[in-house]
Amino acid sequence: MGSPRKGNTYQAAKKIEKFMQSLGDVEVEYLMLKDANLSQCRGCYMCIMEGKDHCPLKDESSVLEQKMHASNGVIFATPVYVMNVSALMKTFIDHFAYVCHRPRFFDKKALILSTTGSLGLKRVLDYLKLVVGVWGFEISHCVGLVIPARQISKRNEQENNQKLEKAALVFYNSLMKKRLSPGLIDVLAFHFQKVSFGKPGYTAPADYAYWKEKGWLRPEAKYYVDMKVNPIYNAIGWIAEQIIERKMRKEMAELRK
Repeated sequence: MGSPRKGNTYQAAKKIEKFMQSLGDVEVEYLMLKDANLSQCRGCYMCIMEGKDHCPLKDESSVLEQKMHASNGVIFATPVYVMNVSALMKTFIDHFAYVCHRPRFFDKKALILSTTGSLGLKRVLDYLKLVVGVWGFEISHCVGLVIPARQISKRNEQENNQKLEKAALVFYNSLMKKRLSPGLIDVLAFHFQKVSFGKPGYTAPADYAYWKEKGWLRPEAKYYVDMKVNPIYNAIGWIAEQIIERKMRKEMAELRK
């Protein structure tokens, strides 16, 4: 919960919780970022280069990561603040920059939730969808609500409730199903990262070690998860990987001159 108060975003999440609990046995835990001990990222790059354990900030980010690992799914909720996520949500995201290089939440589903008084919903929903997807989550649904600062109309409130009920239903059903097969963009992202993090000297030691340990650097590796991949998507991804690798070799050769 990226809101500093229990306002519109919190109330929307509570409605989703209520709708989901009407569908089955659902246990929800709220991680209020305003109450979490999260320092602002210093941009020192230690988590990228050497690993999360080398981060100089000793706060609760590791606890929050374990909470996400222990869940079946996560709702990422934030109000729109000046056309972006809240400062609380941005600080949270910055702490997991290394997960963008070393993704891990592939067995988790995610629901993206945002509220605004007027503008910025698409920008925020798209940003969160991108970040959470790179982390490995399967994005089940995105829901955005416009809730004016003035008194909300009954029609607007009814429409918002319908959106939340749909989001709850889609998210609940996704939790009952296996992960969907990756799309072309997902496959391309895997091949791009594979060549980017797959060679010592080209990337951070922690990235290379993680990818090698996961087995993602094997020539036959098609995706982060052992699942069926569209052969056409895989062929396109392989071609893109070869093109990127040749470009990287050329750039490295020029740097050595």
